[in-house]
Amino acid sequence: MSDSFNAGDSRMVLKLAEVIKENRDYLSTIDGKIGDGDHGINMNKGFQLCRQQLEDGSYSLKESIEILSNILMTKIGGSMGPIYGMFFSGLVEGLGEKSEITAEVYLKMLKAGLSNLQDISDAEPGDKTLMDALVPAVDAFEASVASNESFSTALIKMGEAADAGSKSTEDMVAKIGRSSRLGERSRGVIDAGSASCALILNSMADIIIENL
Repeated sequence: MSDSFNAGDSRMVLKLAEVIKENRDYLSTIDGKIGDGDHGINMNKGFQLCRQQLEDGSYSLKESIEILSNILMTKIGGSMGPIYGMFFSGLVEGLGEKSEITAEVYLKMLKAGLSNLQDISDAEPGDKTLMDALVPAVDAFEASVASNESFSTALIKMGEAADAGSKSTEDMVAKIGRSSRLGERSRGVIDAGSASCALILNSMADIIIENL
């Protein structure tokens, strides 16, 4: 096992498209309990449009994420398209021109993605949003890297933190977005954005670990 992931192709984004498709109905179901019920549908639309484009050519990881980001920001409805578009745009910024992704490069990517979201949203952990999955995941990855643990170990801890963060939203009251109007009635269901974020982070971790 090496300590880096080759960024020369689009397999990571194709994996994400597969996972989002598999979880489309689940994401829409939980979204429907306190939201519009279209999160899975909208996310799947964007990721499948990206998959179709990627399958028509040969793209690097950077190029494929750029395509995904652009599609999410321009081709799907709702607020989550632009939000995820900005996150993936940050990953591209953090990757830069690197051809190999090490733990340090991946940390830079994650932090740039998080920073992009913090620039456009006031959401914080505890608000019942995707930040409840993303922030602890980035923190866990950074702590693992700082402790000189392996890239794969850091990725596993990142995924576990994302899952735990998403699960924690079940007992939260929504403070941001349409569901915030429900007050206490928003408690008792996992936030759909946090669920998709955990799926995305774990899927990215899986494809990296499989190819180290």
